[in-house]
Amino acid sequence: MFALLRENISIAFDSIKGQLLRTILTVLIIAIGITALVGILSAVGALENTISGNFASMGANTFNIQRYNYTSQRGNEINKINPVITYREVKDFQDKYQYPLTTTAISFTGTTAAEIKWENEKTDPEINVLGINENFLTNSGLEIETGRNFNYFDIQNNNNVAIVGADFAKDNGLFKGASPIDKIISVRGAKFKVIGVLESKGSTFGNNEDLRILIPLQHARSIFSNPGINYNLSIKVENKEALEAAQDEAILTFRNIRKLSPIEKDNFGIERSDSLLNEIAEMSSVLNFAAWIISLVTIFGSSIALMNIMLVSVTERTREIGVRKALGAKKNTIAVQFFMETLIIGQFGGILGIILGILIGMAVSAGVGFDFTTPWLAMFWAVVVTLLTALFSGLYPAIKASKQDPIESLRYE
Repeated sequence: MFALLRENISIAFDSIKGQLLRTILTVLIIAIGITALVGILSAVGALENTISGNFASMGANTFNIQRYNYTSQRGNEINKINPVITYREVKDFQDKYQYPLTTTAISFTGTTAAEIKWENEKTDPEINVLGINENFLTNSGLEIETGRNFNYFDIQNNNNVAIVGADFAKDNGLFKGASPIDKIISVRGAKFKVIGVLESKGSTFGNNEDLRILIPLQHARSIFSNPGINYNLSIKVENKEALEAAQDEAILTFRNIRKLSPIEKDNFGIERSDSLLNEIAEMSSVLNFAAWIISLVTIFGSSIALMNIMLVSVTERTREIGVRKALGAKKNTIAVQFFMETLIIGQFGGILGIILGILIGMAVSAGVGFDFTTPWLAMFWAVVVTLLTALFSGLYPAIKASKQDPIESLRYE
């Protein structure tokens, strides 16, 4: 049995070599469908990993009060305009919100285009400068690589201290590979002593999270006094079981600060990390569905092309089939021979498609700063789809070949 199988495989490879150009074109057709499947699923997986990782760093027991929900621009809320969250409001919230075992972080973005100076060196005007209080890093899931975090006295005394992103410590950063700790930097003319360096967070959608400066809140307010600055509140609950109650209390407190009547809707947004992850999962499922539709349409076309080529091959080799049957080959042997050719061609296309798909996924991930991981599930489904394509495409030509009449086949010219 194994000897016969080896013989059929050998015959299949000989046939493939004899029709090399046709085989290459067929393999490419199959590979295009598999490339679309693996490539899109890889890119979607990388997107999901990156965004999920960024939001998950907030912690499952953290929620934010902000100007808008991330989903507020959908449906009939598209024209809704919420007022900015002012400094007075966040300070009132900090004073009035007294839910047990919670910490409140206040932050705002002063600018996204600052130029930072150190001695005779300076950066491009592309640095994000954030004003924060002492709880910001903890609530945001950020970690200090070297140095220390702000403490209560740094914030209350408005100390001239700063924490810098990971890119500042790189060889091509502002400090040319030297340790940033204890260096004096200038932000719009104000001097700050670097006390800490953040762990690297990479970039998302071209936004480099490692090119930022964190300074005490009041210092940031004195430097960036633009009207209409929007502040953010982040609340972390020590006991996850109390998250819902803490969130309800925060909403009630902020509604009272804004003097909203019971019948008025919230004119601010509230987001939890787990709700954001659910949104991401929904978007990913839609993208995955679209990937499957695109890929299956392409693969369906490639399966028709493969079946057509195998039918042509059966017709061209009618005399060969007659000779083999005259020498005693059974129907099953003839069917297995042609079926084996289809499987081999299909697997070649699948392997090429998987390789190309992974390369495309890696290229897309590198281009937009996603965290690429090997798409094992996509590769598994690619193998399954390729196998099913080969089974579908090879079944009819194999049956047709096995049913050829040996006498008529020998007469075929």
